[in-house]
Amino acid sequence: MRKGNRAPNLKFENVAVIDIAEEGKGVGKTEDFVLFIEKAVPGDVVDVEVYRKKKNFGEAKITALKQASTHRTEPFCEHFGTCGGCKWQHMTYDAQLQFKQKAVTDALTRLAKVDVSHAQYIVGSPADRYYRNKLEYTFSNKRWLNDGENRTDEAVDMNALGFHIPGRFDKILDINHCYLQADPSNDIRLKIRDHAKLHGLTFYDVREHTGALRNLIIRTAVTGELMVIVVFAYATQDEVNGLMSYVEQEFPEITSLLYILNQKKNDTIFDQDVVAWKGPEYIHEKMDDIQFRIGPKSFYQTNAIQAKRLYEIARDFAGFKGNELVYDLYTGAGTIANFVAGHVREVIGVEYVPSAIEDAKVNSAINNIHNTKFYAGDMKDVLNAEFVSQHGKPDVIITDPPRAGMHADVVERLMEIESPRIVYVSCNAATQARDLIVLKEKYNIAQIQPVDMFPHTQHVENVVLLELKSEEQRNAEAAERAVTIEAAELQSE
Repeated sequence: MRKGNRAPNLKFENVAVIDIAEEGKGVGKTEDFVLFIEKAVPGDVVDVEVYRKKKNFGEAKITALKQASTHRTEPFCEHFGTCGGCKWQHMTYDAQLQFKQKAVTDALTRLAKVDVSHAQYIVGSPADRYYRNKLEYTFSNKRWLNDGENRTDEAVDMNALGFHIPGRFDKILDINHCYLQADPSNDIRLKIRDHAKLHGLTFYDVREHTGALRNLIIRTAVTGELMVIVVFAYATQDEVNGLMSYVEQEFPEITSLLYILNQKKNDTIFDQDVVAWKGPEYIHEKMDDIQFRIGPKSFYQTNAIQAKRLYEIARDFAGFKGNELVYDLYTGAGTIANFVAGHVREVIGVEYVPSAIEDAKVNSAINNIHNTKFYAGDMKDVLNAEFVSQHGKPDVIITDPPRAGMHADVVERLMEIESPRIVYVSCNAATQARDLIVLKEKYNIAQIQPVDMFPHTQHVENVVLLELKSEEQRNAEAAERAVTIEAAELQSE
C-alpha cells in the first residue's frame, strides 16, 4: 500500500450498497466519495472501515452487517474471498443475472447512446457449478498462508498447487476443492500434489526460476474425453517418468496424457514442444453434430454447453437462408465458422494466431465441411479492399473479437464493406459499445441478447445484430444532424 493511501481510522455507518463493481466489490456512496466494499451485496446496509483512500473513492471492508440484502446468499466454496475466482458467489444467481443485464445495458446506453428498450433478458447458464472444461493450476513453493499459520513454524508446508492470489504473482492458494470443473478434476490435482510431495519433487519458485513442477492443465469434454498436461520446469527425466507413470496408472480414464518442459520466464506454452505420454495429442468436443479436435494449445469456449447456446443465438440473429457468403472475423479455431457452415454457401474465417487457423482447417476436415476457407494474419491488414474483391462482399459478417474489441481500422473497414448484416459477439460490453458508436452511423441496432457464460463472475457475453440502414434513412438522419448543428451554432451566436 503506497504511503498516503492508508486510512485506518476512516469509518462510516449505515452505508447503503447500491451496485456491484466488476471486481466483485459492492458500491456505496457517501457525501464525499464512492466506497468499494469487499464482500458487500447490493441491498446490504453496512458499517465499514476504509483501508485504502484515494481522492474520490475508498476501498473498505465490512465491520458490521446492519441489514442483509435479499440478494445475499451463503458462499458454497471454502476459498471464497481469498481465491481470485467466483467473486460473486455471495450473491444469488438470479441477482447475478440482473446485474449482468444491467452492466450490458448501462454500457450500451451510456457509451454508445443505444436504445436498449428491445434488449432481450440475459440467457442464464444451465449449470452454475462444474461448468468449465479447462482449468490451469500452478505449482509453487510460496503457498499463501491462511489465518493462524506462521511462516517461521517448521511444520508449515509452503508447497501449493492451485490458483494465484489476486495481485500477487508469487503467491499461490492451495486448493482443496474447486467447483469450476467436474470430476475427476479435483481428484487428479490432489493426488498429483500429494504424490509430488511424498516423492520429494520440488515445486516451482517463480522468483528464482527453480523447481521441477510448474503447471497442471486439465481439459474435459462433453464427449467424456479427458486431457491432462503436466508442465515441468527443471525436472530430471527420471522425475518426469516417475510422475507420468503414476498419473497414467492412477487415472486410466485419461484419454490424452501429455507433458511439456518449460524453462522460460513465463508460463505460456504456445511456443513449447508437447510430448505425448499416452494417447493422441488431442481430445474431441462436440456441438450438435459437429466435432472439434482440441489440442493442448487450442482455444475453445470453456463453458461448452452455454457456448452452444451463444452460437445458436448468433446463427439465429444472422437469419441465414442458405445462400449467404459469411465472413467470420476472429474465428479462433473456426468454432463458429464450422457451426454455421451447414446453413450457408461459404464461410471465410480470419484469425491472428496461425496455429488456431490450422485447428480450424482440421475441424472442417474431420467433419467433411468443404465450404470454409481460413486465413491467418492481423485483422486490420488482412481485411482490406483486395481481400473483399477476391472473396466477394459478405452477406453477413460475424465478429467475435477479444476483450479489447475491434481495432479502429477494422471498424472502418466494416463501414466500407457495408455488409447487410453484422452479428457482433462480445465478451466486453464497454468495448463493444465503443465500436457501435461508429457502426451505428450506418447500421440499426436490431437485436441485443446478453448471455452468461461464467456464473459467479462479472463476465458476460453480449450478441448484437446490426442491420444496414437504407440510403433514404441515412440521408434523412444526416439532414437531421445538419439541422441540429445549424440550430446549435445559431443559438451560440
